[in-house]
Amino acid sequence: MDLDADDIFRDDEDYAEAHRSLLEDESTKEYVVYLVDASPKMFNAVCTSNLETYFHIAISCISQTLKTQIISRSYDQVAICFFNTREKQNLQGLNSVFVFTVPEREFLDRPTARLIKEFDQLEESFSKHIGSQHGIVSDTRENSLYNAIWAAQALLRKGSAKTIDKRILLFTNDDDPFGSIIGAAKSDMIRMTLQRAKDAQDLGISIELLPLSCSDEVFNVSQFYADLIGLQGDDLVDFIPAAGNKLEDMKDQLRKRMFTKRIVKRLKFTIVNGISIELNSYALIRPTAPGAITWLDSVTNRPLKIERIFICADTGAVLEEPTTRFLPYKSQNITFLMRQLSEIKRVSTGHLHLLGFKPLSCLRDYYNLKPSTFLYPSDEGTDSSMCIFIALHRSMIQLNRFAVAFSGSCSRPQLVALIAQEEVVQSGSQIEPPGMHMIYLPYSDDIRLVEERYSDTSGMVTKASSDQIKKAADLIKRVDLKDFSVCQFTNPALQRHYAVLQALALEEYDIPEMKDETLPDEEGLARPGVVKALEEFKTSVYGDNYDEENEQGIGKPTEASKKRKANAEFATKECEQYDWGELADTGKLKDLTVVELKYYLTAHNLPLTGKKEALISRILSDMGK
Repeated sequence: MDLDADDIFRDDEDYAEAHRSLLEDESTKEYVVYLVDASPKMFNAVCTSNLETYFHIAISCISQTLKTQIISRSYDQVAICFFNTREKQNLQGLNSVFVFTVPEREFLDRPTARLIKEFDQLEESFSKHIGSQHGIVSDTRENSLYNAIWAAQALLRKGSAKTIDKRILLFTNDDDPFGSIIGAAKSDMIRMTLQRAKDAQDLGISIELLPLSCSDEVFNVSQFYADLIGLQGDDLVDFIPAAGNKLEDMKDQLRKRMFTKRIVKRLKFTIVNGISIELNSYALIRPTAPGAITWLDSVTNRPLKIERIFICADTGAVLEEPTTRFLPYKSQNITFLMRQLSEIKRVSTGHLHLLGFKPLSCLRDYYNLKPSTFLYPSDEGTDSSMCIFIALHRSMIQLNRFAVAFSGSCSRPQLVALIAQEEVVQSGSQIEPPGMHMIYLPYSDDIRLVEERYSDTSGMVTKASSDQIKKAADLIKRVDLKDFSVCQFTNPALQRHYAVLQALALEEYDIPEMKDETLPDEEGLARPGVVKALEEFKTSVYGDNYDEENEQGIGKPTEASKKRKANAEFATKECEQYDWGELADTGKLKDLTVVELKYYLTAHNLPLTGKKEALISRILSDMGK
């Protein structure tokens, strides 16, 4: 039986951590029910200058949220429920409530491409297949809002409220849904509806209101909905502006993967023998990459499950997973038991062990080679554990010290620095939580000296003068970004990647253009103050008679550059012999060879990669056809 030698010493703990992370993603899901008012008032135009209706705004917000949710929170489940409808479709058979879904999908389930495609076209056929009507009128005693909350509560029954965040998002432009009813009947309906909402909230379901109103109208949330969602005092005053911002965020969401706050790993922090603290670690900032490839069955389109079996090379029989592994060494196989391999790889227990303390002045910025981890006491710890952490945290801040600890998995031990962070509170809200940042300290060979790279043959390094340093500092001040945050800029490659995936899944023909926010701000760099600082810096470094164009031409051209230049000149000459406009209009570009198509691409400095269809498409795009 052959066995891959490179797989023998694979760290099984890495797989376990990845598997645990996946399970945590699934256990921190969010279930959302979108409740949309479908009364005739919702189909009125928002304002006279714009024919856009309130119903269209609600549909657009939900559609955009579903498209981004597949990327950002693929394990979340959603349901779309309309109330004040003519038709009914729900689990309880309640009147005036219609839960929208598509075949092969439950009412509350993960969003799919088919759901989004049909939901985008729902507004055109809504009046025909679902219909709109006033569901709360005095003569029928029908309470559609009560029925809608009841139906939403029934949809959110599955899953535990401890591990799943359950929400109801309500879209409406009617601040008094019981306005057409008077007397005792109105009081009974309001009381029943508020009690139904309270019952849902007692089950761990939060209800959020997204009021829709025109700029010259005011949605009076105090009329009814303040009692429904539990608004009082300052929260009532700040509700409308906050709800407007939330609505705009739903309409203008970016295609990005969002990682909610979750526990990455639970650690045991040993202070001394017999004294330890239970900690939770959280990831603050991590690079975002496209999702992993999921292999699907070609017939059922379901994800494939990968299983590994061992087959005897002599008999072909299926074997149980061996308890021993071997490594070929000098024409013989060295056998290891699984227990022996575990002991060989186990260098650390994976917990934190306090080694001592050092002044914060000993900690250098360049020690932070990778993102740090935030530590906070676990709720599973004892009261004494919390008291120990608080005492240690306060002492480190008062004495201006950081802790040095031994950490790491069983195969990757490492020294870490624990830096205490004070709580920051502004305007009654917490800006920064108290806790500790765990910085992974580098090994000695992880640090490279800049002088070693830029030194000459004698080992000397040219130092900048004080004037050059001053001019460089002035330039940096001029181009410094105020209130910079990594959230201000998006990754253009990821934006393009997700836009292409969305177009393929929804069969869209047009791919929206992505704005590259990482490109230099040419308008900002052209300001007189920036230009002056830049010129002064160049003069201090290169002198007054520096000619950038001549400097670039000093180097002797290589053979490769000569060849590229010759090819470009030849392609430009050959390109002039074709009437590319006529070839594009008559569809004869496909009759040309790849070499001939590359004449145009080379002459116009366009990429040459791809098949013939891609080259033709690139030519047509450049010609604007």
